Amino acid sequence: MNTTARQMTLIAFMQAQNCTNYAGSWRHPSSMTDYLSPEYYQRIARTLEEGKFDMAFFDDRLAMPDIYGNSHRETVAQGVRAIKLEPTSVLMAMAMATSRLGLGATYSTTYYEPFHVARLYATLDLMTKGRVAWNVVTSMNDSEAANFGHSEHLEHDLRYDRADEFMEVVMGHWDTWQDGAIVSDKSTGRFADPDKVSRLDHQGRFFKSRGPLSVPRSQQGHPVILQAGQSGRGLAFASRWAELVFAKYPTLENGKKQYKALKDGIASAGRDPASVRIAPELKIIVAETESLAREKRDLIASLSRPIDGLTMIGETLNIDFSGRPYDEPFTDAELAAVSWQSLRDKVVQVSGKKNPSVRDFVEASGRGTLNDGPCFVGTGAQVADQMQEWFESACDGFVLSATEVPGTYEDIVRLVVPELQKRGLFRKDYAGATLRENLGIARPRAGDWRRVG
Repeated sequence: MNTTARQMTLIAFMQAQNCTNYAGSWRHPSSMTDYLSPEYYQRIARTLEEGKFDMAFFDDRLAMPDIYGNSHRETVAQGVRAIKLEPTSVLMAMAMATSRLGLGATYSTTYYEPFHVARLYATLDLMTKGRVAWNVVTSMNDSEAANFGHSEHLEHDLRYDRADEFMEVVMGHWDTWQDGAIVSDKSTGRFADPDKVSRLDHQGRFFKSRGPLSVPRSQQGHPVILQAGQSGRGLAFASRWAELVFAKYPTLENGKKQYKALKDGIASAGRDPASVRIAPELKIIVAETESLAREKRDLIASLSRPIDGLTMIGETLNIDFSGRPYDEPFTDAELAAVSWQSLRDKVVQVSGKKNPSVRDFVEASGRGTLNDGPCFVGTGAQVADQMQEWFESACDGFVLSATEVPGTYEDIVRLVVPELQKRGLFRKDYAGATLRENLGIARPRAGDWRRVG
């Protein structure tokens, strides 16, 4: 029995599409096919809330994968993330079926305006009574740029420069209403205190926005900030802004280094490292016996096809691999132009090659296969053993990816969660009504972010 009060954060990694982030999941005989209906997502939401998960959050892309061969045909034919619904709309369908489960959605700082994002997420937070998180991304490829009228995607560091100012504007708008501003005194006719509502009047390099926002503060102050920056400029961004970091650890030893680097970066940014949760992505395949779990794994692995990885790598790296010799090394200039730099760095590290080839990217990244990140396979107790080892040395919880839906989450809630609860590693009930209360993250006051550093 673990006697420490520290407990895991558990998050479901959702996709509002025809498959999970494991593209072959839609081919699984047990995966549900009603992913265009609210019932599909509400079914998952109820399961997650029954298992006391902190949150479900939606990844997003702003374009269909079409970089491979400069065409969407293979994506559509093979179902490689071919459908992508607007995530905040799906989030609200799940919110209506739950009362405690936190709900997050991805929105880009590259292709939206700060006022729009501030207003949307503040409203979502009120309508869910303080259960919302914003997953902040800078987007990743030219296909997304084309959908918003641009010829190419912004350069990596410039995207983060814009994102920093974007965050300042959004946080500033969320601060334009102070707590206690609304009086609603019908006897005097006074609705709110104008001294507690202010304009933002932001003028910067990328944005100009006046305010005030037309949405008051929510039960949890403002939405939780989720971010996945892991190297270089992205790490600096996460260290400044993130309250929950979505990480990718290829191994436990690598995870220990990343965990320390992230916590050190948060401290260097003038923030308390203990106030930020770091949760790596993890796949779990669990069954009543080890042999049955391994049979399930073999079936799931067989669902992957080569086109899945080639399509997904092209999307994330902003490179068309279709006409390139499989073993031809990329040049330094080509590697410098890669959009997802942490994935590029992983391939360089795993392959041991300064200039990897297409083969190296496919094999070392594991994109489209079960080898894309850690996968714990076994009984509930065996999976809990591995999770405990990681939790006690390299993370604050996990972002759990599904390989079949809703079966993966049903299996985790039925077989893994009780094991974690027995060990004192995970809650038996929710701590409170808001996402912040359940994550153990303090409710911010207006202007708190300006006082950091």
